[in-house]
Amino acid sequence: MRTLKIRIKEIARGKKGWSLYRLAKELGLPQQTVYSWANGRTQPSYDNMDRLCGIIGCKIGELFESETFSMGLNIAVNSD
Repeated sequence: MRTLKIRIKEIARGKKGWSLYRLAKELGLPQQTVYSWANGRTQPSYDNMDRLCGIIGCKIGELFESETFSMGLNIAVNSD
C-alpha cells in the first residue's frame, strides 16, 4: 500500500530557506498548526495548501512524497 507524506519542511527550506516557524509567520497561522502538518498529525485544508504553495512558490504535487506502507503479518504455522 502507498501513503502520502507531506514534505513541507523540506520544500520550505529548499525553496525559501525558511524554517517551519518562519513559514507559520508568513502564513499567519500558529506554528503548532504548521508543525502538525509537517509531522503528519494533521493535513492542511485545500485553502491552506493553496496558500502554502503560493507563498513558497511550489506546486501542490511537490509537497507530497509517496512512500510504501507495509503491514507485517505474524502467522503462526502449526506443524502438528
